[in-house]
Amino acid sequence: MRHPCRPALATGLEIVVEGEANGTVTIDLLEDLAPQHVERITTLAEQGAYDGVVFHRVIDGFMAQTGDVEFGKEGGDMSRAGMGGSDMPDVPAEFSDTPFDKGVVGMARAQNPDSANSQFFIMFDEGHFLNGQYTVVGRVTGGQDVVDAIKRGTGGNGAIEGTPDVMRKVTVTE
Repeated sequence: MRHPCRPALATGLEIVVEGEANGTVTIDLLEDLAPQHVERITTLAEQGAYDGVVFHRVIDGFMAQTGDVEFGKEGGDMSRAGMGGSDMPDVPAEFSDTPFDKGVVGMARAQNPDSANSQFFIMFDEGHFLNGQYTVVGRVTGGQDVVDAIKRGTGGNGAIEGTPDVMRKVTVTE
């Protein structure tokens, strides 16, 4: 649901990335497709919860995942990164028929389709096997080159070794 005080304008994110990738990524948030998920992301961004959160799972040719505001803070115990969320309740699935193409932003979740919370991922390439299984929340409109430069993980789960790239500052834009 849209916050009653928030105007019905197009909302987006500006993410300053630092690490192997350096630059700004701009994302259009798709409120018409996933209003509850967009509300969650913008609330967390406005609270500063995403500032200093790392890209903890990055799979070459697939996607870069971030947004664990509980265990994914820079300098924290990276062995738990990806297992946490915010202190708000999980968000029910808002599946659409928008395909997971390069630059699409989706909400990460556990096995339960209604378990998305704070984590999201940005596609490096198309991943149509995700269609109808994960909620599409946005689309990269600038800085895809920055996304493409994010430090890759290793192994099947894309875990980062060493120092991960980080979302230094995440700002909500109108």
